[in-house]
Formats: sequence, structure tokens, C-alpha cells
Amino acid sequence: MTGRQRIVDAHHHVWDLSVRDQEWITGEELAPLRRTFTLTDLEPEAGAAGVYATVLVQTVTVPEETPEFLALADGNDLVAGVVGWTDLTAPGIADTLAALRELPGGDRLVGIRHQVQGESDPEWLLRPEVQRGLSAVAAAGLVYDLVVQPHQLPATVRAAALLPELTFVLDHAGKPPIATRSLHPWAEDVRALADRPNTVCKLSGLVTEADLHSWTVDDLRPYADTVLDAFGPDRLMFGSDWPVCRLAASYTEVVDAARALTEGLGADERSAVFATTAERTYGL
Repeated sequence: MTGRQRIVDAHHHVWDLSVRDQEWITGEELAPLRRTFTLTDLEPEAGAAGVYATVLVQTVTVPEETPEFLALADGNDLVAGVVGWTDLTAPGIADTLAALRELPGGDRLVGIRHQVQGESDPEWLLRPEVQRGLSAVAAAGLVYDLVVQPHQLPATVRAAALLPELTFVLDHAGKPPIATRSLHPWAEDVRALADRPNTVCKLSGLVTEADLHSWTVDDLRPYADTVLDAFGPDRLMFGSDWPVCRLAASYTEVVDAARALTEGLGADERSAVFATTAERTYGL
């Protein structure tokens, strides 16, 4: 390695509005995202930041998206892993996961995610049919990405305890309420999740939980410090959340913020946050 830290971006998205609508992009605040974002758009920004591998993460709960993402990864040297979607409650989930593995790019499938943050039931993850699906994810050798709101964290703690054989990856540090400068009960719930050895956390998505137009690194620091202390660098991984991050910051600004938030770490600890935790967790 020469010069600056080489980086794995463990969390980004793409979408093509000519293929399918992104129904969650509504209202004036999200208007900058209502356009197509491709890997061609990402590559120069990632390259300039020193990113050598990425994990492409699902955006919508439709079965067609995951094969599309696997095909994109198959034809691209940057995307090392795909976190896709499939119906966790479907009786044939094991067969579905096996079939995804046989598709072009199927070897890049590293995890599954569902938009739990949109479920009205705060204990959705604990439903028997969901637990069966999560067991199938574990049996397939995949990890499970958690995208949850803070009030859903207690259920994630219980889910992680019920399925010790499955690695749970907490996206966006559990979406802490940075804009309101509140730490509690988010911090206690995140620490409880970190007490489960089968959990990992992403240092991602913080800029869009802060004030979009006036955030500072100091605004993010209490939340980054909490997850660093709770999970440790060996269970923390950087993610840009591009292009969603563009609502508050450029790709470079997100990387620079993460560097500033981890500046007190040693060289090996920084390498963990920016590369090796993601490589190990996702088997990149």
C-alpha cells in the first residue's frame, strides 16, 4: 500500500429510473435523488477517494433487483459484494438463495437485507416466519444487513440472541437521532446489540441523520464514538451510503468525515474500519 488508506466502501446503492421507479424518493427534500445513479457515476468518485472495492446494497423490495445487481457486479471490478433482497417469509427461501448463487455474478452475493425500517411492527424480526428465513440466510453462509429505526433496536438485540449462527450487520449505526442531538435510548440499545458477538456495525449514513445543511464532524462524533467503543474497530466498517449521502455531503466529504472520526485510532485499527472488517464479514 502506498500513500493514503485504501478503502472498502461497504455500503452504497445504484438505481436506474428507466428500469423501475424508486417509490421512496418523494418530496422536496429527496428531490436531488430523483435521477438515475450508475456505477459509472460512482467509479470516479470512489477512485479519487482511494476505494478499491465496494458492497452494493438493495434499495427496493422486489425480486428482480438482486439478479440485476449480481449481473452488474459480474461485469464490474469495483463491486466485490452484493447485499440483495429476497422474501424472508417465503417457504422456499433456501431454494431461492441457491438459485441466486447460480446466476451470473452469484458468487458476489454476500448478504440479504429487508427494509425493516418500513415495517409497522417493531418486532417484525421476531416473527416465526421471519426467524425461519433468517435461519436460511445463515445456512446459506450469508450475512443479514439490518436497516432499522432506533425504536426497532431492542428487537434486533433479541433476534441476534436467537440466531447466534447468523452475522447481523447494523446499517447506518442504527440511524441515531443526530439532528436532535439525542443519544438515548439509542446508545444503550446499540451497546446491547454490540454485546452479541455475532453483530457488526457500519459507520455509514450519519450525515443524513444530522442536519442536512449545516452538519459538522463534531455533530457526528458522539455517535461515532459510541459505536467505536461498543463494537470496536474489528466490528466496525466504513460505508458511504452513496448516492443518498449526496443530500448532505459529497463522496469525498463523507470519506473525510470518517477519517476525522477515526483519527485517534492506530494504523491497524483504521485498516479494520476502512477495509478488513468488511473483507472478513462479507468474505470479499
